Amino acid sequence: MSPRQPAPPPEPATASNPGGCLSGFVLPPLAVLCVGAILAFFWLNASLPAAPGALAAGLTGFGGAQAAAPGGTISAIFRPAVQYWNDQLESWSGEAGLDSNLVATVMQIESCGNPQARSQAGAIGLFQVMPDHFSLDENPYLPDTNAERGLAYLKRSLQAAGGDVRLALAGYNGGISLIGRPELTWPGETQRYAYWGSGIYAEASAGASESLRLDEWLAAGGASLCREAEASLGLNP
Repeated sequence: MSPRQPAPPPEPATASNPGGCLSGFVLPPLAVLCVGAILAFFWLNASLPAAPGALAAGLTGFGGAQAAAPGGTISAIFRPAVQYWNDQLESWSGEAGLDSNLVATVMQIESCGNPQARSQAGAIGLFQVMPDHFSLDENPYLPDTNAERGLAYLKRSLQAAGGDVRLALAGYNGGISLIGRPELTWPGETQRYAYWGSGIYAEASAGASESLRLDEWLAAGGASLCREAEASLGLNP
């Protein structure tokens, strides 16, 4: 599972115009110009398309992947056991301030939607969260609890990565401290995880009807994980 440089301070007001645009009683012609400029500003902004969600704004991903606005319906490329959680994924991602396709991508390669999944390393549930992320009175297999803990870590990783989805996925898998290290020093598992996840997310975000990267992941062993998930959810015929 880099700070930005602060903007320079505004220029101080000059003695000849201490009140700026609000000093119309001192400089009437300037006041008229200021009012006109303000009206033009609001007219232009009303004509522009709405900006994406706060988390997504300005956050560019590696290789073209970008963290999109929070919430939303997940792509059709995800496997049936992940689609099973569609409504919850929309809710969880909206509450966490994350794109639902990114959240679905993590679920896809972590558990393929199996709430009972447990790894050899001890990671638990839908988002394969390590036990030390839960309090003693929490049931880590409960979907809502597992999602809350897993997505909190994913959000931290995305923020630490400056919005770079590939780096955020690496941080989710191998620890946030990996984000500042050269990719060649990452464990092989983390390199594969970032490769699968960034490709699947990019295709899901692009509105693709199928995902070649997801097909690669399935062929590399993900298909057995999905069969287990479908059996756990009673989706097998």
